Amino acid sequence: MSQPNGYTIGWICAIRTEYVAARAFLDEEHEGPGAVSPNDNNAYTLGKIGEHNVVIAVLPDGHFPNIRVGLMVCIGGGAPSKRHDIRLGDIVVSAPREGKGGVFQYDFGKTIQDQSFRPTRFLNQPPSVMLTAVTVISGKYESDGHSLEQRINDILRKKPRLRNKYSRPDPSSDRLNQSKVVHPAYSDSSCVATYGADLSKLMLRSERTQDEDNPAIHYGVTASGNQLTKDTSVRDKLAAEENMLCFEMEAAGLMNHFPCLFIRGICDYSDSHKNKEWQGYASR
Repeated sequence: MSQPNGYTIGWICAIRTEYVAARAFLDEEHEGPGAVSPNDNNAYTLGKIGEHNVVIAVLPDGHFPNIRVGLMVCIGGGAPSKRHDIRLGDIVVSAPREGKGGVFQYDFGKTIQDQSFRPTRFLNQPPSVMLTAVTVISGKYESDGHSLEQRINDILRKKPRLRNKYSRPDPSSDRLNQSKVVHPAYSDSSCVATYGADLSKLMLRSERTQDEDNPAIHYGVTASGNQLTKDTSVRDKLAAEENMLCFEMEAAGLMNHFPCLFIRGICDYSDSHKNKEWQGYASR
């Protein structure tokens, strides 16, 4: 099927790693559109997930007029806190909380002396049909758990070439450093290589039990900005004051033009420590 009118869900990716992971989740793949607008420079992959015809693209454009909902599925940096035990490989789904519409642009506003930061730009909420679906699905997962890990493993068995990059990394590489610990400047080494078995700089966390989902799915507000955040002072402040769950860069520029449900796979902790091992797994 390649008629544009038959596609109702758009899946938007920001980088190639995310695109490869998205394509792997298609139950079937369709031929591309026969003709596109001369001004449409996007590359599309068409297919089906369950009963839904899906368009995977880098940016949304006007060629598929019947797209009703958008999913922006990308990687992001986690903001773990006492309230939210966020770990590498976990998933954050944008959802309105405390008067915020699912995505909060933390670097667009004004700062007044002796007062907290005041945002001056407010972003649209995700589409109501998607928020309803999130409520239903999250309720089901709370009582029954999810089968995401099984689904990923099934895909990797069918596509063995993806195993090296997209399999779940060794748990020992999930290291949450204390906020005061800054990675050595100009060092390209990973934290494991830099600190080795020294656990004194880490936040010690107990392993998740068999009764807990792993990866866990968190629902709440995503912090979006115009620059990459690798600063624990910013991370911890927004996690404490604004109840943010993760950081990313694409949502603020897209939300008011093409309202989406934003889903982020956590690949790092928005700090100075280099960790690219989890990008493939987090992008799934």
